[in-house]
Amino acid sequence: MLGHLDLANIVMLFLLAVLVIAVKLGRNAAVLASILSVLLFDVFFVAPRFSLAVSDIQYLVTFAVMLVTGLTTAHFTSVLRQKALEAEQREQRTEGLYQLARQLAGTLTTEQVVEIAKGFVKEQLAAECAILVPDDLRKNLARTSPACSLPIESHLAKVALESGKLVRSDEMSGMGYAPLYLPLHASMRIRGVLAVRFADNSTEPSSDTISLLEALASLLAVALERLHYVEIAQATEVKMLTERLRSSILSALSHDLRTPLTAMVGLADSLFLIKPALPSAALETAQALHEQSARLAGMVGNLLDMARLNAGEVTLRREWQPLEEVVGAGIKLLGNALADHPVKVELPADLPLLEFDAVLVERVLCNLLENAAKYAPPHTSIELSAQRTGNTVAVMVKDRGIGFPEHRGDELFNMFVRGQAESGKPGVGLGLAICKAIVEAHGGHIHAENRPDGGACVTFTLPVGNPPVVEEEPA
Repeated sequence: MLGHLDLANIVMLFLLAVLVIAVKLGRNAAVLASILSVLLFDVFFVAPRFSLAVSDIQYLVTFAVMLVTGLTTAHFTSVLRQKALEAEQREQRTEGLYQLARQLAGTLTTEQVVEIAKGFVKEQLAAECAILVPDDLRKNLARTSPACSLPIESHLAKVALESGKLVRSDEMSGMGYAPLYLPLHASMRIRGVLAVRFADNSTEPSSDTISLLEALASLLAVALERLHYVEIAQATEVKMLTERLRSSILSALSHDLRTPLTAMVGLADSLFLIKPALPSAALETAQALHEQSARLAGMVGNLLDMARLNAGEVTLRREWQPLEEVVGAGIKLLGNALADHPVKVELPADLPLLEFDAVLVERVLCNLLENAAKYAPPHTSIELSAQRTGNTVAVMVKDRGIGFPEHRGDELFNMFVRGQAESGKPGVGLGLAICKAIVEAHGGHIHAENRPDGGACVTFTLPVGNPPVVEEEPA
């Protein structure tokens, strides 16, 4: 059959064979087939046959063109074959990332995220991985899974966390450590570090592998951030329910206790009106009963006020008024409680009018002054001052007491929290909590700190707003 074909067609058949071999077996086999096709064409189809000799020098051109065409065909076919394999691999990895995203969307714990990440890295890259998360201070990194045995170079992991960039050290791979560390970038912050170690016989990771790992790190970061906010939301919800339940119980108890306590105070007062007068010992007992009943009634009143403030049932009766009037009323109201502690008041003459509820702000001042007198040494002064700072007026109450415990400034404003847990001073830890609720209801802030030269200082702010213009009366 081949004897009836033209030589040009035979050359085409040889080139077709080279193309088929390139598609099926790759570049090296196609190169060998190109060389063999030229030799076979020369031996079997060019005179003199069965010899490498050539009778017509023009066949050399045919051999050259045939060889170049074969080699070119082998090259482009192998390139296309390689591109097809890479496209198929990318498709598989994209499908893997899609399935990974679906799995991560349903995770409920960090441990589940770690297990899914390990399975993905093992399946797609035949590698090991570990996820490291920072502590609250972001100074140290800890494994999310204690069972993970992958050796980690902590310094490289910390560099990746702080710099937010991929860190790589091939020297660590030879020592058994993970050589690759990728930061887990989320929308708000870096949530941790992904450490990866490839198999011992693996080659240097390609750019596609690095891209796949970066995509994996992004998905892990989103999952960890979602779990973080879910945890915060659940904790907040539990806290709100707890506060609501506690406020309901406090409100009910306060209502039930207020009536009998008021009766006890009245009965104690009536003992002083009995004719003839009771013996002095009985009067002292009546006085003690009156004082303790009044103190207990005050505590119950605080509980009821706190419950109302938490429930938002208190309506502010704001009026524009000078601060010094409320300060004077509060000091006068405390009376004997400040007998051993002279109060030094420093209010600037140009202090603007403020819009606030006088009764509630007076309650704040009374609580702060009473606390200062309670914990300050006898015969030491209490300082009350105010100054304007931008759009607010800051009011400060200072004493020379023992101060507040370190690192508990914000905690002191929670309900039933006291500065000295085992203190013999009377109280249940509601005074500062009531102050905070009242100040925040006015749009201000309150905080506590220790004075550098000893003692405590509580500062609260009230917004200045736009006070009305007071016209001076003509002389």
